Amino acid sequence: MQFVNTHPAGPHRLPERFGSAKDLHAWLLEQAMGSETTHVTEADAASARELREALITVLLAHSADRDTTPEVLAEAEGYLRHAASRYPLVTVLTASGASLAPAQTDIPGLFGTVLANATELAQAGVWDRVRACRHQPCHFGFFDRTRNKNSVFCGPRCGSRESMRAYRQRKKALAAKHGTHSK
Repeated sequence: MQFVNTHPAGPHRLPERFGSAKDLHAWLLEQAMGSETTHVTEADAASARELREALITVLLAHSADRDTTPEVLAEAEGYLRHAASRYPLVTVLTASGASLAPAQTDIPGLFGTVLANATELAQAGVWDRVRACRHQPCHFGFFDRTRNKNSVFCGPRCGSRESMRAYRQRKKALAAKHGTHSK
């Protein structure tokens, strides 16, 4: 979730964390996923943004987002398949269990770790509970902990904003239908 929630549109209005190589490097240091000597390029920052956007699209599909068309979803899933081939994973077996780990280090290792985490969530049967907030433009990633598995907003604030937006649209449509103006 930390990787997905690096975009600037979330509820906390944080700055773009992958806007440049310097930004991505700073984020890696904060997450203890890199060191001062980790080499990060502008292409790495662009790849991080692309991977994040593809993941957000899939998470929006988990939230039954109306704007996530089958074509957009297919494109995101295609990107993720391509990323999986570029950032392969290896199985790590120990006496206590098995896990996936990136086959590479540095930036490719970061992207592999993101894919490994998603795969492990899917294997645990909870991938569909990892969602992106449907409120435009939030799209903040969250884990749906509701009993009925139908949460689509990251919190009450986004749910209220979306309800108010829908109310205003209905009111405007009704006013247009009857030829009146609403305030």
